[in-house]
Amino acid sequence: MQPVDVSWLVRLRWAAAVLFLLLALAARSVFHIPVPPLALGLVWGLQILSNVALGLRVRTHRTVRTTTVAALMALDTVLLTVLLALSGGPSNPFSVLFLVDVALGAVVLTSALTWALLGLALLCFGALFLPMPWSPGASLGHAELMELHLRGMWVAFALAGCTLVAFVLRVRRALAEREAELSRERERAQRRDRLASLATLAAGTAHALGSPLSTIAVAAHALERRLRSIAEAAEDARLIREQVDRCREALARMSTESGQAPGEMLQSRPVSLLLDEALEGLPEPERVRIELEEGVREATAALPVRAVGQSVQALVRNALQASPAGRPVLLRLGLDGDRLRVEVEDQGEGMAPEVLARAGEPFFSTRGSGHGLGLGLFVARSLAEQLGGDLRLVSAPARGTRACLVVPLVPAS
Repeated sequence: MQPVDVSWLVRLRWAAAVLFLLLALAARSVFHIPVPPLALGLVWGLQILSNVALGLRVRTHRTVRTTTVAALMALDTVLLTVLLALSGGPSNPFSVLFLVDVALGAVVLTSALTWALLGLALLCFGALFLPMPWSPGASLGHAELMELHLRGMWVAFALAGCTLVAFVLRVRRALAEREAELSRERERAQRRDRLASLATLAAGTAHALGSPLSTIAVAAHALERRLRSIAEAAEDARLIREQVDRCREALARMSTESGQAPGEMLQSRPVSLLLDEALEGLPEPERVRIELEEGVREATAALPVRAVGQSVQALVRNALQASPAGRPVLLRLGLDGDRLRVEVEDQGEGMAPEVLARAGEPFFSTRGSGHGLGLGLFVARSLAEQLGGDLRLVSAPARGTRACLVVPLVPAS
């Protein structure tokens, strides 16, 4: 059976213990029922001891077995029966509390255990009709007894109603939190599916472009040899060949890795290697202002350095493109316990809320054609989630944008 979080049950049973004591005192002082102190002490002591044991259990194990919860609720039903038998029997208006126990059981117990708890409650309530050696009306008239009974019914209804409403609201809140978590998990699954599709597309594109790039490389090399006498033309041909070689290297890496970080060997390496990977091939690296918080220089991480470094580079590229020409961007690395935090801040115009909400979607970009495909944020966020971290964006119009990439120093998977 599934374990159950019973921290709420501990608090509820403490409240029940106080209520039991108040009921007994009311029976002696208001109804003038000679409640045996020894029996009352036994009932109250069992309630306290069982809840202390449950509280100690919850401190070490927040959840317990469903059968344990059922046994505790059955004990509470029996203790309530004894208390009611000592303080008025079936005429005690607080007998409605039987239904509270059954209602709570219906939420946390299995169907079979809930029906069993209901059967126990019916048997216990029926036992209250058996003759008792004391009578609640021995010293009160019928009219006085009925008036007290009606007042007690109001108090019992209020207590039962408050308990049920509080518990049902708690259940609704827990269900809402669970639904929100399921929604977030569905979004993460959708991003993983889209990332897998992009990986397949990337591999296919790499193979499709490989042949024409090879042809261009051969032609550029031949052109460079023929134009050696014309220095400027030869330089242009050499530049074409170098850029084609870079494209071929990138496509080869894309084809073999397909964008998946787990393909890299995870070895403990200095975090500073991320900076080398992030700044390699970056346009205008002099505009990047680097800040390393305390402990970063000495820190090591078992991360896919190439994949994380390329994600950081994508964030820095976005910041450089968003900032005015010549204005610096900030790249800050820090440690939050066992997690690495990478912050990139630009000096651009920021993003409106509706744009910020879509940032990170594949192929979404606020820049025109020729400025990327709009995949940088999407890949960075997908990678962070694969490693057990996340990517957060904070932006407002006219205030720039801050991207915060957080990944564990040792990934969970």
